[in-house]
Amino acid sequence: MIASDKTARQIYEEVMANPQRSAFGFGQKAALVNIDFQKAYTRTDLFKTAYETDPHQIDYVNQLARECRRLGWPVIWTNVAYMDSGEDAGVWGTRSHTPDSLQNIKYGSERADLDERAEVDRLRDVFYTKRMPSVFFETPLASLLVWHRVDTLILTGGSTSGCVRASAVDSLSHGYRTIVPEECVADKHESYHFANLTDLALKYADVLKVQNVLDWLKQHPAKP
Repeated sequence: MIASDKTARQIYEEVMANPQRSAFGFGQKAALVNIDFQKAYTRTDLFKTAYETDPHQIDYVNQLARECRRLGWPVIWTNVAYMDSGEDAGVWGTRSHTPDSLQNIKYGSERADLDERAEVDRLRDVFYTKRMPSVFFETPLASLLVWHRVDTLILTGGSTSGCVRASAVDSLSHGYRTIVPEECVADKHESYHFANLTDLALKYADVLKVQNVLDWLKQHPAKP
């Protein structure tokens, strides 16, 4: 194992600056998966479980969503929420027992509500409630992607080290080219954030500037 005094941010910047770094690339058709833009994780003024990395994160995600809708490509939003008993959180909900604990994000609660800044088209967009980190686990996502014949997933949301990472690993495992726009994911601490972006970029996904992703989407003609 290599020892280093560099910060996670410095290591990430070095990896991204490497001109030899190869990419998976975009495919022919993408789906946008926006992971857990719910108040428990976005409203730093309300909940101590929330976090912000780029203050324009949700604005960027809204731009991506508008482009995907223009193309007739699927836009998916997720949240996490649990029964009053919390039993559907399983062992994941056993490590702490405070009002802010995961299993206390209840169905219909403010913690579970999507942030109002997220532009969700309630008639066209797809919404899934998940209970575990990956967007693939026990949701209909896999069959939805097959139906739409997509080959590329664009993942946004949080946390970078948790649900985004888990979803990216599953995305690759399901055979999808996986794109993570850097400004569109967030975490509680920069060390977790940049360490996991580094790992994603080296192994599982293309971590790109959001403008690169928008430019690719804008190259495609609108759906008639």
